[in-house]
Amino acid sequence: MNMTMKHRIAVRFRVYPTPEQAAVIDRTIGCARLIYNFMLETRIAYYQDTWQSCHPTPAQYKTAFPFLREVDSSALCNAQQALEKAYRRFFDNGCKGFPKYKSKHRGRKTYTTSLSHGNIRLSGSARRLRLPKLGWLAVRQHKRIPDCWKLKSVTMEHCPSDRYTATILFEYETQVPAETAPVNIIGLDYASHGLYVSSSGEHADYPGYYRDMESRLAREQRKLSHMVKGSMNWRKQCRRIARLYEKTANRRRDFQHKQANRLAASYDAVAIESLRLKNMVRKPKPKPDPEHPGHWLRNGRKAKSGLAKSTLDNGYGVFCTLLSYKLSRQGKQLIKVDTWFPSSQLCHDCGYRNPLVKDLSIREWVCPACGVLHDRDVNAALNIRDKAARLVKTVQTTGHVGIAC
Repeated sequence: MNMTMKHRIAVRFRVYPTPEQAAVIDRTIGCARLIYNFMLETRIAYYQDTWQSCHPTPAQYKTAFPFLREVDSSALCNAQQALEKAYRRFFDNGCKGFPKYKSKHRGRKTYTTSLSHGNIRLSGSARRLRLPKLGWLAVRQHKRIPDCWKLKSVTMEHCPSDRYTATILFEYETQVPAETAPVNIIGLDYASHGLYVSSSGEHADYPGYYRDMESRLAREQRKLSHMVKGSMNWRKQCRRIARLYEKTANRRRDFQHKQANRLAASYDAVAIESLRLKNMVRKPKPKPDPEHPGHWLRNGRKAKSGLAKSTLDNGYGVFCTLLSYKLSRQGKQLIKVDTWFPSSQLCHDCGYRNPLVKDLSIREWVCPACGVLHDRDVNAALNIRDKAARLVKTVQTTGHVGIAC
């Protein structure tokens, strides 16, 4: 019996609003932010007075602020739902933090409107998008939308580069993918400058888009530092810098999607090592100079500009997230090996553990036991692949869950 399941997918389009439509979008973004802050303030004050919770709605603020009636009401309702979700995240997992007020000058400038009685429409050629209070918007087509996809909601965003995007959420039904037996497994070892090295000896060779753009960014930011803050030229220069950052992010995202699609199509399972990326990008504490009391060695700052910057540039955490859902759509697995597994220290041929390989400067080493020459990254990827194969075998024989997908 074939079972079906519902999938949701978001597609982002570049939109070209007229000046009047852009003003309405910005007004709606501001009203959604205002409603969010008002409702958060009301809930905090009510709890401090009565020690009980309350659930305010956007309707109770429209009398005092009549301009809220001029924008899309669905955007205000979605702001209410976003606040409810923030509260649930806080009480379910306190490490997420208590809900905070939304800033006008920081954070993303977005609002979300939901489909209701055909108020949102996308033309068949995906070149026009109709939204409440806006009418038809010009859209740049880059992806064909199948007829079976049902539109659910649209998130409008005013980017720092002064461009507008519409992220459209679709829902469609598909058959539950049959689970693929993980026979053809590949192991990936993280590489700060190249994203990963596979067990087959392949290097991802991530180009380092931020480092390529770094000199140009420095030049444009130097120009910005000589301008009067708040002036028209200052604002134009801010938009120019934001477009450089946006181009870097788009190129990185495109590279990650292509690599993840290729791996998901070529292998039954992909094995990676669980890494604490936040700890990897922390700035090492400077050490005191014993020869000059009161002075500090700057080795820590050099490490920050090297390893940490490369780690932030390649976006390995986002790449693993993309790889996970692309594999799950095909009934495949992303196998995560424990963080403390000594993948780099173990000899893949004989299993000898060499603690000297903890030094990251050692890129090749000879096994003292069997005399085999190892490439550090390839050897680690092979050990990760073999460890994942053992985990799969354990799950199949004992049913113990040792795989994180």
